[in-house]
Amino acid sequence: MPERHGQAVVADARRRESGVMLPVYGQLPFVPERASGCDLFTGSGRRILDLYGGHAVAALGYGHPQLVRAIQEQSDKLLFQSNSVAMDIRAQAAESLARVAPGPLDRVFFVNSGAEANENALRMACVMTGRKKILAITHGFHGRTAGAAAVTWNSGKWYGFPRRPFEVDFIPRDDVSAATEMIDSETAAVIFEPVQGVAGAYDLSTKFLKTLREETRKHDAVLIADEVQSGVGRCGQYFAVQAHAIDPDIMTSAKALGGGIPCGAVLCTHSIAAHFGSGSLGSTFGGGPVAAAAINATIGAIDNEQLLVNVRERETQIRKQCITGPVKSIQGMGLLLGLVCDRPAIEVRNALLENDILTGTSSDPVVLRILAPLVLEPGHVDRLAEALETLAPATA
Repeated sequence: MPERHGQAVVADARRRESGVMLPVYGQLPFVPERASGCDLFTGSGRRILDLYGGHAVAALGYGHPQLVRAIQEQSDKLLFQSNSVAMDIRAQAAESLARVAPGPLDRVFFVNSGAEANENALRMACVMTGRKKILAITHGFHGRTAGAAAVTWNSGKWYGFPRRPFEVDFIPRDDVSAATEMIDSETAAVIFEPVQGVAGAYDLSTKFLKTLREETRKHDAVLIADEVQSGVGRCGQYFAVQAHAIDPDIMTSAKALGGGIPCGAVLCTHSIAAHFGSGSLGSTFGGGPVAAAAINATIGAIDNEQLLVNVRERETQIRKQCITGPVKSIQGMGLLLGLVCDRPAIEVRNALLENDILTGTSSDPVVLRILAPLVLEPGHVDRLAEALETLAPATA
């Protein structure tokens, strides 16, 4: 009875959404009603372990008391006010973010999403260099707005705009020779994800990233780190570039930044910030008081609960226990991991979901993505490993 009831709830929710919304999302066969910690609960009684975290958004899981309290208290005091007035809560959020960012990045511009952050980062690079060519990395994903999509690998099939707003070329990922050859005096910026999330949690090599840094510096180009998916503790450091000892000129953040409240940020050096004044950038909702409170609470919880340590420990546990069943190898960093499977990842995802474990797929058809909350517990990993073990390896 609960299963039939659950199927009816899913069918009804899909029917209602399709009656008023654009049918642009593939949807999973359950409807979450509430959530707590790393668990999602349905009205029909299912309890699903969420190892996908709402596309890497739920950094603190669900219902974290510090985050919920901060949102409630700020909502009671002041739900919204624009950037036309200064606010302590916004200043606190910027100070918190700058404190945990790579050293030179001490200026913050708040926006609403990762795509908006990347769009502004690209604009800033073009403005300050006066150049028109952007280099990105093959297989990278940066968003769906005009500029962000222009530097997203293979976006032509859905791009939609009549033309790209600037010249774009793609450096083959981890190809040091190509990077050295392609970055030149016409390059405005190079944008990269330290760990390519949509591509299957593919972590770029330190040698490649250091080459990007050296060559952009040599040619007075801007190096932009897209940490929308990899940042805010997900990779065991506050930002993945810190694991490589790389200091970009501009860095973008979103997703986990507010723990579930929509927000994003562009961070840059003081020298880059000096190129911009009143009216040169803007965002109506960027840096709103509730978003700012959520940013403060998220960073505070990561600090107070030593979640960076937990992320590194859970990564070690996953790498030790989860190369089993269909999983042949594991790539990525922290809790942005790609489980490389011996069969289509969607088959593994569906089998795990039947066991009430939610994971994700990627643009690589054999890579299963793990984007679990940073509060993931050892028992959760045990449960994943046990479920994977029941799925027999593919026969030769």
